[in-house]
Amino acid sequence: MSVLVVVATACAGISGAGMASAQTAPVGGTVVVPETATAQPATQPDAPYVTPAVDTDITYVLTPAQDGLAPARQRMRWQMAGLKQRLDPEGGSVYMITTWKNRTLSVVDESRGRVSTMPMPGQQDLTLPGQRPASGVYVRVGQSVVVGEACQVWRTVDTEGHESDACYTADGILLQVAQQGRIMVRALSVSRAPQPDSVFEVPAGLVAQAPAHP
Repeated sequence: MSVLVVVATACAGISGAGMASAQTAPVGGTVVVPETATAQPATQPDAPYVTPAVDTDITYVLTPAQDGLAPARQRMRWQMAGLKQRLDPEGGSVYMITTWKNRTLSVVDESRGRVSTMPMPGQQDLTLPGQRPASGVYVRVGQSVVVGEACQVWRTVDTEGHESDACYTADGILLQVAQQGRIMVRALSVSRAPQPDSVFEVPAGLVAQAPAHP
């Protein structure tokens, strides 16, 4: 899978996703919530908060794992109260809206006037804001400052077995991911401004299209 939506898993705190995974499946990292929830396992005593505890609007630059491909930018917006996430790759008309409370993913293509809504792929759960992941191994390896924000660097292993260093703020915002000394994901700007419901609404008038299947 492409590196473009690594921020989905990383920033929305998907449990067990491996915060530095160069994968593309929509945040955190993107469920166990009051309406439909099952109980979450006990969390680890020393692990990062991996889901933002505040509304956020972050622009990331993502470096593809393959040599010769240009870095790409992606905007990630997160609404804590609604457990909603929106991902907008730079330069395109297609974006993704994830609603974790009902585990749905909507892929919006404004240029073609279409939207595909589907159940969230996979069985991964969201680590709720203010909770620590229930799985994975995390080791503190230092501290850093990215885009003026202090963060704790945690070493972990992603779903593909790659050792990664992920830098999280105290309120659960992912600022940087490095693998083998190479920065794969880095925040360029961070805002904690409130994110209104309108950001996460599918525009009216789009034609519903069945999701594509392999």
